[in-house]
Amino acid sequence: MIVHLLKCFGAAPGGGNAALVVENDHGSETARQQFARERQVSACVFIDRQADGGIVFDYFYPHTRSPLCLHATLAAAHVLLTAPGAPATLTVSTAMRGQALQLVRRAADLFIGLAPQPAPAVMLEKYVPSELMGQHMHLLSPPVIASVGSPKLLLEVADRTALRALRPNLELIADWSALHQVNGCYAYCRTGESEYEGRNFNHLDQALEDSATGVAAGALSAHRQQSLRLHQGHVTQQPCLIEVQYSAQAIWVGGMVQRST
Repeated sequence: MIVHLLKCFGAAPGGGNAALVVENDHGSETARQQFARERQVSACVFIDRQADGGIVFDYFYPHTRSPLCLHATLAAAHVLLTAPGAPATLTVSTAMRGQALQLVRRAADLFIGLAPQPAPAVMLEKYVPSELMGQHMHLLSPPVIASVGSPKLLLEVADRTALRALRPNLELIADWSALHQVNGCYAYCRTGESEYEGRNFNHLDQALEDSATGVAAGALSAHRQQSLRLHQGHVTQQPCLIEVQYSAQAIWVGGMVQRST
């Protein structure tokens, strides 16, 4: 087994959301979940090379397996595309749903190309956001579930002050998400023409709050049908920046990746 620790989407050198990339592992799903739980890094991705030459990514958070994690995908792309003699592009698939992902190296950054995915049809009653967030929520737009492979409940709040003050009910979010096949809540605010700031609530442990959530950035871009720059990580003191390029054919999510020492 080879394990790489990388930081993804950092807004400055040394920053970013940590992910573990694991090669040459042949463990069971249970063993992989135990590995992720013991490491307590926000996400792990296992690279599985198939007999036919295909490559499959299998994602695990400390508390559960996931259909897709884009900051872990970005970390794996760095491992696969920056080695000597590596290709500039690569197509892989996800373990749980067989979703195709395009990995591309562009100058100093890496991008992941993917398509919007069907989101669960959930009746979102008016009280749901307030219950999940543990306080009365004044939203600027109706809540919506959107997905590029890992569905998120998107909640638009007024400004950075409201966003950074949120202290949600993480256990209730986990229960509600499991019931409706959604992978947590993403609260965000608009800070400019195509600039946003957000926070992801998916982990049960507040200390494991994501500093960057690529699937949420992709879902937000798909929902708004626009390219955007998403800032995240202020609360976790790991400032991150996710670049999303939107088109009718594909959504490209990218940013900086660095090996962690």
